[in-house]
Amino acid sequence: MAVAEPIYGVLLSDAMDLKSYYSLDFGDAAPDVRLLNPDEVTNPDLIRFAVCWLPGPAAFSPYPNIEMAMSVGAGVDALLKHPGLNDDVAICRVRDPNQADLMAGYAVHEVVHVERGFASMQQSQASAEWAPPAIRPPRDLKVAVLGHGSMGASVVKALAACGFSVSVACRRDPEDPVEGVRYFTGDGSVLQSVAGQDVVINVLPLTAKTENILNAALFSKLAKGAWLIQIGRGEHLDEDDFITALDRGQLSGATLDVFRTEPLPSDHPFWADPRLRITPHIASDTTPRIVAEQALQSARELHAGKPLSLAVSRGQGY
Repeated sequence: MAVAEPIYGVLLSDAMDLKSYYSLDFGDAAPDVRLLNPDEVTNPDLIRFAVCWLPGPAAFSPYPNIEMAMSVGAGVDALLKHPGLNDDVAICRVRDPNQADLMAGYAVHEVVHVERGFASMQQSQASAEWAPPAIRPPRDLKVAVLGHGSMGASVVKALAACGFSVSVACRRDPEDPVEGVRYFTGDGSVLQSVAGQDVVINVLPLTAKTENILNAALFSKLAKGAWLIQIGRGEHLDEDDFITALDRGQLSGATLDVFRTEPLPSDHPFWADPRLRITPHIASDTTPRIVAEQALQSARELHAGKPLSLAVSRGQGY
């Protein structure tokens, strides 16, 4: 019996070794799919798909027959605007059900860290000082969440479960609203949701409409001395407006997990700013097992000419 030719793909990233990190060497376990590093490709014309994370500007140039590019993360903005990908190339992304829980845990951790004064208690510990901070009911803290996709919805549920007062900016009314949470929809939903809030958590996707959305107009709507938790995309933040808001006291500080340039350059002023808590894009991540399974699934769907289950809408940007 004739054996069908396998489908060939390439791993493209300027930031990491995708094959090792995500266990993407299928070998004999999947003889119908061959996923190669660029230096293993002997015939670029055979490459029909790519599995990517932050591919360089010329990464796709050697491969004229690519039909699908898949992001190992939830964000696809780098692929949607990549100069090497034509509009007819399908864009897919990994959809890891664990990511939403990881994101929710990070967001709640940062809210509690700020609200309960853990930074001041760490300073008190260093000086052997017994100085309990003031405590208020969780419902007295007003938290705005920007975005209500799978990540945002999980963050909202976790915050509400902790008793915080939550408002949400979302594209449409949720199918399963959380009791007590205020939802704002429509063009003015972002500014409406942040009005008078003590904390704002950004989990929006990056689109042409949301770029630089964390700006002076938004910061001015917040309660004086508010805290920003930025776990969306680096391009959401207008850095000049952000620093101005910090210097004027409109923001007392921020937790930043995403940046315009990653890794964040060692000479970037954010590192030395005591008003900021910086983490290296770890609010959420895809698990290697899910990445491997879904990369294999997408390759097989493409090979069989089936609809791509994990494709994103180019028009919506996610």
